[in-house]
Amino acid sequence: MASDGRVERIASSIRAIPNFPKPGILFQDITTLLLDPQAFRDTSDLFVERYKDKDITVVAGVEARGFIFGPPIALAIGAKFVPIRKPKKLPGEVISEEYSLEYGTDKIEMHVGAVQPNDRVLIVDDLIATGGTLCAAAKLIERVGAKVVECACVIELPELKGRDKLGDMPVFVLVQADESV
Repeated sequence: MASDGRVERIASSIRAIPNFPKPGILFQDITTLLLDPQAFRDTSDLFVERYKDKDITVVAGVEARGFIFGPPIALAIGAKFVPIRKPKKLPGEVISEEYSLEYGTDKIEMHVGAVQPNDRVLIVDDLIATGGTLCAAAKLIERVGAKVVECACVIELPELKGRDKLGDMPVFVLVQADESV
């Protein structure tokens, strides 16, 4: 990890909001990172430095905050950007993957044909918590025969053990968050 102050700048630009969206949750708000052009650039630069020589052909961004970080990475490394969206947001034919939430299930979708069997994919989201969304995104990518090279997130909530759900899937995170309210 870079020892040039960038990770510290990124971490200090993220606002923690207690009891949002419900009591007992310490919400990690990346909108304050986006208000700091240097921290935002540092975030993008650290990801680009990591992935520029890994032959990534697709950057798949998970709705919604993966849409913020994914496109600049894709452009910088010469990869295409593929949005992974919530149900009924993509026109045309899609494939879906359902995943478990604390109460019930949710689903994500990707356009058929957006990712090809020979693609090398980086999955990007802002945060890894329980790992359900990233796991579902990885399953979508693998179902079409592509290889997930790594999952990249700005923040990890380690107490929720999201990496466990991903098994041996490589995960790269810039900031470890403290989850205590």
